[in-house]
Amino acid sequence: MVYRYNFNAGPGALPKEVLEEAQAELQSFQGMGASIMEISHRSKAYEAIHFEAQQLIRELMGLSQDYEVLFLHGGASLQFSMVPLNFLTEGKAAGYVHCGTWSGKAWQEAGKIGETRLLASGMETGFKQMPDLSRLPLSGDMAYVHLISNETIGGIQCHSFPDTGEVPLVVDMSSDIFSRPIDATPFSFIYAGAQKNLGPAGVTIAIVRRSLLECIPDTIPDILSYRIHAKHRSLYNTPPVFSIYMVNLVLKWIVKQGGVQGIGARNRQKADLLYNVLDNSGGFYEGLAYKDNRSIMNVTFRAHNPEIENRLLDELEQEGFLGLKGHRDAGHLRASIYNAVTYEQCKALSDFLIGFQRSNG
Repeated sequence: MVYRYNFNAGPGALPKEVLEEAQAELQSFQGMGASIMEISHRSKAYEAIHFEAQQLIRELMGLSQDYEVLFLHGGASLQFSMVPLNFLTEGKAAGYVHCGTWSGKAWQEAGKIGETRLLASGMETGFKQMPDLSRLPLSGDMAYVHLISNETIGGIQCHSFPDTGEVPLVVDMSSDIFSRPIDATPFSFIYAGAQKNLGPAGVTIAIVRRSLLECIPDTIPDILSYRIHAKHRSLYNTPPVFSIYMVNLVLKWIVKQGGVQGIGARNRQKADLLYNVLDNSGGFYEGLAYKDNRSIMNVTFRAHNPEIENRLLDELEQEGFLGLKGHRDAGHLRASIYNAVTYEQCKALSDFLIGFQRSNG
């Protein structure tokens, strides 16, 4: 089977231009006669990539000097533990917003380390809608508030963020970082696995307010301390060199697309294209997420009966569409339309869905 259209939820699609550039340099990076995966992470050649990527993140997000940009191992799932290890200090409690599978995992991990409080939950709607974030029960003894900006499984997304006042706001943006313009100022800590919008799996980007680093206890193992990683500019140990190299190429590609403003406008067009098919299908297709919280990254939907849905999935695969079967926690179908997925690919999917309905309606 040759797949022509990649809608995988993660690792997700990468820009064709980036893959071609990496392919050209794979065996000999910058004419050195060695691959980027073979040179020292202490070399000037690698450090140039490393620091350039950090600077591009700063520029694209409009970060002030109040923030450090880190490259970490372990994926976003490690951050579920590292965040409370670093910030959930004695006598404090951490507040969690439960809006789906991934936020539930983060909340569960934090509970192993210290006191947590459930501030809001989307469980009553089956995680088809973000819970109300406008009236979170905050208190002065809270170490931070944690939420996830985009839940890939249910296909819901925060379109605005809560004002947490003096309580640090921690957000997992793994599936929608750099997909739209955001103001980073309200956030004290942002983290994101790269494998959806920024590169291959293997590196996690973390953006941390410097004042938060001062609160980290000395009792944490160095390899798990954000303060240690910041002090060493993410070179405390061998970084995931190839993944960071790829992130650097993707960041340059985003700049060429008009930055996050250009990417955001295109992502909205892609999402509107697919949601219009669902909304105008007369019930043949139905979106899983409530309209006011629909994700522009993960379009989740079902067909009107299981037999038709199974036929649809089979025919999609036969026609070269990859990754459209939904996550086991939600089932049905999911089109992940991350930054590298083109409008033309989304148009091909929307045309196929319309044609399938005509043949099977």
